[in-house]
Amino acid sequence: MTGSPVTKVAATDGPVTVVAGGVRVAIRLTPKASRDRVEQVVADACGNQALKATVTAVPEDGKANQALLKVLSKEWKVPKSTMEIVQGATDRRKVVFISGDAADLAARLDQWMAKRS
Repeated sequence: MTGSPVTKVAATDGPVTVVAGGVRVAIRLTPKASRDRVEQVVADACGNQALKATVTAVPEDGKANQALLKVLSKEWKVPKSTMEIVQGATDRRKVVFISGDAADLAARLDQWMAKRS
């Protein structure tokens, strides 16, 4: 099997995955909401976990995606330039890659999620 090694952080089915060069975060985005925010960890029907996020932007021309990256950057105090939506650009379920020190990012996100639960 080729590719970078992947390890989960915290719960085995958690939304944060450590990968080479950073972390991947599973997000469930709701556009056209009343406010921009990142909420708690939620599970879908299959049991896959993701962070629930809402943005006021409409889902057209990438506006909701840009609003998501902005709210994540502000909430987690991570530069927006280090974030990229790598999966689900036109879907509610997204995967955001954050480049940087994977161990540091995973620890910060794990701490942030612990405060939310």
